[in-house]
Amino acid sequence: MPDRALPQRVAEFVRTRVVPQEPVLDAGGPAAAAVLRALREEARTSGLWALPLPRELGGGGLTLREYAVHAEAEGASDHGPAALGSAPLLDVRMLARHGSPAVRERWLRPLVTGELRSCYAMTEPGVPGTEPRLTAARAHARPDGSWRVSGRKWFTSGAADAALVTVLARTDGTEGDREGLSLLLVRTDSPGFRLVRELPVFGAGGQWEIELDGVPVPQDHVVGARGGALAVAGERLQWGRTLRCLRWLGQAQRAFDLMCARAASRTGSGGPLGGHQLVQQHVFEALLALRTTRPLVHEAVALLDAGRDARTETGLAKVAAARMLQRVADSAIQVHGAAGLGPDTPLPALFRSGRAARILDGPDELHITSVARRVLRAYGEEGPC
Repeated sequence: MPDRALPQRVAEFVRTRVVPQEPVLDAGGPAAAAVLRALREEARTSGLWALPLPRELGGGGLTLREYAVHAEAEGASDHGPAALGSAPLLDVRMLARHGSPAVRERWLRPLVTGELRSCYAMTEPGVPGTEPRLTAARAHARPDGSWRVSGRKWFTSGAADAALVTVLARTDGTEGDREGLSLLLVRTDSPGFRLVRELPVFGAGGQWEIELDGVPVPQDHVVGARGGALAVAGERLQWGRTLRCLRWLGQAQRAFDLMCARAASRTGSGGPLGGHQLVQQHVFEALLALRTTRPLVHEAVALLDAGRDARTETGLAKVAAARMLQRVADSAIQVHGAAGLGPDTPLPALFRSGRAARILDGPDELHITSVARRVLRAYGEEGPC
């Protein structure tokens, strides 16, 4: 029987245990690592660890649809998924579905338990992220069947702490071919792997540029079929975009709550701040954005959970959720005034997340064009009803 109190327990853990530690976690370094270890141990003992990961590997075994409400609660803090063990969901799912038996045996359990961390390297400097067929990274086959990978990737989240990185590289064909791209699982302690530099996003760390110079990769560490990277990546992207949307909903709800608390408690010469019509408009518009976006996101969740094509729904949800987070955070900052610009609230970080969201996992323009073309193509094939 499902634990009906679980969503409240997750939300309470994030609010009372994770959020107070955000300044330390944001700063990084040994102190952040120690705090994260303590939070993870507490999540395990509280029965909140790795809720959407496979039960047989030590996770909670929730389906995407069951996990969705928890994803919102975890996402209220950027550090929630890492503290609660759900951060490796995309990598664990990808390797469980497409990894070789050797990869599954060697790497899945350490990823679920949190012993190891992983990351995903797809985009490259000078190459449009929307055009993976132009990938310049190459993987050359060796006589013994192993590979040597060379290339440079950037905006690789969490690369500094990762033991493994999944790299998109060309194994066959020439630039522009759809076929011939493969995913290879690379150990970051391998010779030839190098962290080039951190890439702060509006001042926040966590993104990295990496270089691979003839990095050795075993034959059985190709993820999926040789040359079949785009199919695996497309599947991963649908899940990734939907998870981001769920977490953006959690962040937007946090900004909304802060805005309403400020409007209700702040009093000036003209009376309570919430008594002003323009402040009430901010509250209304933010609530409208939240309430109209959430069903779009959960529609995508339901389709993905059922194994159906959700490209249109994830495209709609991604654009709507990114816009919504930016709008709600902006309204919350406006209602806070100068206090919303400083370090005493999470609002600058939430606004930064909202602005970056419109580029992450494909810019708004890509999703708008892709969804519109798909819809119009259906009308061309079927005609109007």
